[in-house]
Amino acid sequence: MIARTPDELDTLFAKALNAGDLDALMSLYEPDASLMPSPGNVVVGKVAIRAALAGFISAKPRMTLNARTLSQTGDLALVTAEWQLSMTDQEGKAVAMTGQSVEVLRRQGDGRWLFAIDFPFGVAGTPA
Repeated sequence: MIARTPDELDTLFAKALNAGDLDALMSLYEPDASLMPSPGNVVVGKVAIRAALAGFISAKPRMTLNARTLSQTGDLALVTAEWQLSMTDQEGKAVAMTGQSVEVLRRQGDGRWLFAIDFPFGVAGTPA
């Protein structure tokens, strides 16, 4: 799974998440990337990101999204996506979530785009 455009990275993320493919998800992040797995909680690095995403995969999520590039300069892009996620919590109860992400992507030397900063909850998820 290789994103050749910034918008494509979010689409690949949703595809891998829906398939429960943790390795494919991890291939979309830079080694020192950051992720906000829940509002106000930021993790850094692939080990921490893997642990956070493994938790989501265990809930068997289904994600749909609409991504767009807000700005791009050279090898950096600012992307947003409106997303919807449904999953089952630990008690077996259906949970639905929505959000508007903010992401910084970086084009790698081989041309693929990776997440450098992934904030799925966007500005709404950061403390004031």
